[in-house]
Amino acid sequence: MIPFLDLRAQYALIQQQIESAVTNVLRSGHYVLGDEVKAFEEEFAYYCGTRHAIAVNTGTSALHLALIAAGIKAGDEVITSPFTFIASAAAIRYIGARPVFVDIDPTTFNIDPNKIEAAITPRTKAILPVHLYGQMAPMNDILIIAARHGLAVIEDACQAHGAEYDRQRAGSIGVSGCFSFYPGKNLGAYGEGGIVVTSNDEQARKIRMLRDWGQERRYHHVMEGYNYRMDAIQGAILRVKLRQLEEWTEARRARARLYTKLLAGSDVITPAEMEGNRHVWHVFAVRSTDRDGLRARLLHEGIETGLHYPVPVHLQPAYADLGQQRGDFPEAEAAADSVLSLPLYPELSERDVAYIADAVRQDVYAA
Repeated sequence: MIPFLDLRAQYALIQQQIESAVTNVLRSGHYVLGDEVKAFEEEFAYYCGTRHAIAVNTGTSALHLALIAAGIKAGDEVITSPFTFIASAAAIRYIGARPVFVDIDPTTFNIDPNKIEAAITPRTKAILPVHLYGQMAPMNDILIIAARHGLAVIEDACQAHGAEYDRQRAGSIGVSGCFSFYPGKNLGAYGEGGIVVTSNDEQARKIRMLRDWGQERRYHHVMEGYNYRMDAIQGAILRVKLRQLEEWTEARRARARLYTKLLAGSDVITPAEMEGNRHVWHVFAVRSTDRDGLRARLLHEGIETGLHYPVPVHLQPAYADLGQQRGDFPEAEAAADSVLSLPLYPELSERDVAYIADAVRQDVYAA
């Protein structure tokens, strides 16, 4: 069986370094924040090209705090994509703000900037573009719109560690950028984790207090905050893995190029890397008119696949109160009905990529 994702293979390559880093934390007696998390914050900020990075316990927490620090309040509206993991909208709702969805570009799966201005109202306060699958949204277009209407731009970069747009790293273009370190991410912890990056000193100060009960110093709570701190073991693990990230990203990019070459001319539509972007291929999602049938037949051939995401956020029962229905965002809905994620991770062999591509092509011809 070729797994959709093989985290054990990655662990085997760095086992000694990881276990040494974890042992050091266990022996230190400092298990929450501390020197390891502080060092990771500095290294990740440097990697992203920002002045600050504030580590938290999940990517959702990162989004939540970035929105609060940007001044978003209950009753405000935040524009985002309906074709994303639900956390993008959930973080907006945690504040009592309303997510306002804008349909996607069917080529990139990212928010379509040409449709954003029609969604802006007097209550709109921010745009939250999602760099879906590892490719950044068209930030120049988004920044122009945001400047014209006085809106904050907060990047949801939870799937885009190391992605670039016009030679600028994900997270470094908006007022802040948010990342997840869920284990399956390109840079994944061995548990939950997240981080906010920003070059805005005041935003960084607020987020540091908000993640730790609103404390300016110990037992002095100047604002109502949260228990969103990163634990030291995750910080130590992420420091080890960050040193490998560029090598892993290039391996992902090589396998994506091979998939694209081998599936050319088939009936599945392969994803595209847009000019000026550095796609980091968190997910390699093809589109098929018989997605579910293709998925079943690949499984029969010993190939696991993933679905990202079969139900767009505006059609999730949890958000029925927003009053939206099928047909409101046709491109997002068409993507949800047709995308199938093929295995893609640095340890996946080129031989396995060829086997998977051959199975996809044979399936298409047999259909």
